[in-house]
Amino acid sequence: MRIDNVEVFVEGDGPKTIVMVHGWPDTYRLWDAQVEALKDRYRCVRFTLPGFDLSQPGRAYSLDEVVETIRRVVSETSDGQQVSMLLHDWGCLYGYQFVMRYPDKVERVIGVDIGDGGSRRQRAELNLMNKLMVVGYQVWLALAWRIGGRVGDAMARGMARILKPPADPGSIGAQMGYPYAATWLGAAGGFHGLKPFIPRFPMLYIFGERKPFMFHSQGWIEVLARRPGSRVLGLPTGHWVMAESPQAFNEVLLQWLAETDELAVQTD
Repeated sequence: MRIDNVEVFVEGDGPKTIVMVHGWPDTYRLWDAQVEALKDRYRCVRFTLPGFDLSQPGRAYSLDEVVETIRRVVSETSDGQQVSMLLHDWGCLYGYQFVMRYPDKVERVIGVDIGDGGSRRQRAELNLMNKLMVVGYQVWLALAWRIGGRVGDAMARGMARILKPPADPGSIGAQMGYPYAATWLGAAGGFHGLKPFIPRFPMLYIFGERKPFMFHSQGWIEVLARRPGSRVLGLPTGHWVMAESPQAFNEVLLQWLAETDELAVQTD
């Protein structure tokens, strides 16, 4: 189906729905290994974020527009049932905002490698070199978006060669950088009005341990780990945990989903 000019893929026919949202510079294909592992038990819904499909015209989408797309995808694919959100990178930022705005539509959350990134506590745990690295790659991608065209695409793909995402280089373009342009250049209204993400649902947080710095604060994961039904786990990978260690990732994911399924049955 197409929703807001976004192609939505639905695989599996389990009783519960898992909606998957990726980040930069990925597409819906990021979740291939997870869909393969989950589709026998769950209904898997995924799509490419607005503006990330290079076959479509690119522009900057506002926070409200992306959250509204997620809301429509959830509403039109879940038969009125609450869903689980599986989120990574910018998908976490947009997905967490969806969760905060529409908590009645959510049963549980799986966040991958982005916790309270950008919070005062998380920034305080970064050293000067870490902060310069964050500014460096993010401003570069914001400028790539602003420049656009062949030069902008070359800049985006050059940064991708450094960061080593699993995406096909041919699927990466400058137009995917609008979240960075929103952050640093105020494109599409910037990110004013972000609601602090406070996990009030069972949450699984999986992060890569082999990175120069973390996108969460230590205090945030400690509080989360103490919440009933929630779990925090680091795996020996970089940022793209689900692609770098898919077997371990899927085993943890399936186990936690089964445990929280059982918890929900007991609660009922």
